[in-house]
Amino acid sequence: MTNLLVLREYMKSFYAKYEEFLVPVLKFMLACILFFTINGRLGYMDRIDNPVIALVAALLCSFMPPGMMVFLCAVFLLLHIYALSMECVVVLFIVFLFVGVVYLRFSPGNYLFLLATPLLFLLKIPYILPIVAGLFGTLTASVPVVCGVVVYYVLSYMTGNAQTFAGSVTGEGDSILQRFKDVTDGVTGNREMIIVAVAFALTAVLVYGVRRMEIHYAKAVAILVGTLVDIVILLVGDLMYDANFSIAAVILGSIAAAFLALIVQFFHFTLDYARTEKVQFEDDEYYYYVKAVPKMAVAAPEKRVKRITTQRANQNVRRSHGKGKTRK
Repeated sequence: MTNLLVLREYMKSFYAKYEEFLVPVLKFMLACILFFTINGRLGYMDRIDNPVIALVAALLCSFMPPGMMVFLCAVFLLLHIYALSMECVVVLFIVFLFVGVVYLRFSPGNYLFLLATPLLFLLKIPYILPIVAGLFGTLTASVPVVCGVVVYYVLSYMTGNAQTFAGSVTGEGDSILQRFKDVTDGVTGNREMIIVAVAFALTAVLVYGVRRMEIHYAKAVAILVGTLVDIVILLVGDLMYDANFSIAAVILGSIAAAFLALIVQFFHFTLDYARTEKVQFEDDEYYYYVKAVPKMAVAAPEKRVKRITTQRANQNVRRSHGKGKTRK
C-alpha cells in the first residue's frame, strides 16, 4: 500500500510539473486512437482513410478546445457513412443533431465520456463508463454516456448491414423512402441499445448518489452498488425483451469494470477513515458540525546524493594510514 501511495504522489507531482506539455500529448494520443479506429472499422471513403489525414486531424485536436475532437470525429463518421449509403447518413446526421442538442444542453463539459463510450464498447469493457461517470462527474454525467451508447449502436447497426445498404447507392432495391424507413426502424427498434442506455443512466446516477453519502468508504460502496445494479438491469432487460445479451460477458465485464474503477479511484484519491474527526464550532448565528476525513497520502522519499571527490577520498586514505601507524 505504501509503495502505491508513493507511486501516486510521483505521478501527481510529475503531472503538475509538466501539465502544459502532457495535456496536448494526451489529447493527441486520444485523437489518434479515435481517428485510426474510425478509419479501421469503417473505411468506406478512401479519401479520408489515410494515416496522414488522421495524424493532421489529431495534431489539430491537440491544440484546440475539446469540442473540436468531438466535431472532427462526427465529420469522419458522416463522411464514411455517406460513402456507404445516403439513407444511412441522413439518419446518422439526425442522431448527431439530437445528441449534440442534448449534450450541449445538459453536460457540455464531459466530452471525454462521450468519446470514450463507443471506444470502450469496441474494447469490450464499456461497463466501467457509468461507474466512472458517477464517481468523478456530476449528476448530468450520465447524459454523455447515454449519448455515446446511442452513437455506438447506431453505427454498429449500419456497419453490420453494410452489404444491404451498399446496394442502395446504385439504385437497387426498394424506393428511397422505403430504405430510409428500414434504416430508421432498425435504429429505433434496437432493444439492446435501449436496455443498455437505461442501465448505464441509472447506474451513473446511483453511483453519484451513493458516493456523496456520509458513510465510510462511500466511493467503494458506490462502485459495488453500481456494478450490481448494472448487472441486474441488463439481465432483467434481457429476460423481458429477449435482447440476447451474453450473461457471462455481462457478469465478467462488470466485475472487470469494478476492479478498474477501484484502481482509478485509488489513484485519484483515497481517504483515511481511521483518522476521521468530528468538529463542532459556532459563530454569532449558527452552530457548525463538521466531519473531517483526511486524505491518505505518503510523502515521496527524498533522494540524497553524496558526492565524493578525488581529493576527499585521498585525504580519507591518508588518515586511515596515519591511524594505522599510530597504533603500531
